[in-house]
Amino acid sequence: MANQPPPMESLPIATDTVVTLSYVLFNENGEAVDQASTAEPLIYVHGYAQIVPGLERALEGLRAGEQREITVEPAEAFGEREDSGIFEVDKADFPDAGEVEVGDEFVAQGPDGEPVALRVVDILPDGFRVDTNHPLAGQKVRFQVQVSDVRAASEEEIAQAQAELEERIEESESGGCCGHDHDHDHDHDHGHPHEHGNGEVLVTLSKKSS
Repeated sequence: MANQPPPMESLPIATDTVVTLSYVLFNENGEAVDQASTAEPLIYVHGYAQIVPGLERALEGLRAGEQREITVEPAEAFGEREDSGIFEVDKADFPDAGEVEVGDEFVAQGPDGEPVALRVVDILPDGFRVDTNHPLAGQKVRFQVQVSDVRAASEEEIAQAQAELEERIEESESGGCCGHDHDHDHDHDHGHPHEHGNGEVLVTLSKKSS
C-alpha cells in the first residue's frame, strides 16, 4: 500500500495572504464592544492596513486553527484622543434636532468632502457638543482571536488592497482619514468638519444607520 502524502501545513499569516478570522473586542474596562463570529467572520488582505496596526502585527505568522489573546496599546489600535475632536455644532445644522439624544451618531461632510463620524456627547441650549474621536480612542483594547483560514491572495485582491491603501494614504496626507480601517464599523478619521478657513461649521449631517 502506497504511503499517503503528509497533509499540507496551513499557510502562515503574512503579507499578501487573505485571512479569515473571528474575534471578540474588549475595551479597557473589559466590556465586549464588538465581535465577528465564525458565521460572519472578518476577511481581509494582510499587509495593507485593513485592520488596526497593532492587531495586524500580532497576527503575523499565525496559522488556521490558532487562537490568541492580543492586547493593543491606543496608538496601535484606535488612536489617541484628540481634544480638537470635541466641539460644538448649532442645532440648525442637525436634521430633526428636537429628536437628537446623547449617544446619537451622525455622518457629516467635512470641508474637503470627506465623511466624518460625529457622536453627540452633550445637549446645549442652542446646539450640541459632538465628538469625532473613535469611541475606543485612547484605550488599550484586547482582542480574542481565532484564525479560521489563511490562503494566498489573488493578483486582483492584492491590486485592490494596494489601491485602497494608497487612497487612504492620500486622504491622510490631505487631512482626511488616519490611514487605516477596521471592519465592523470601526473605521474612523480625524478630518474635523469645524476646521475651515473662516471657522464656520460646514457640514451636511445624516443619521448613521445602525
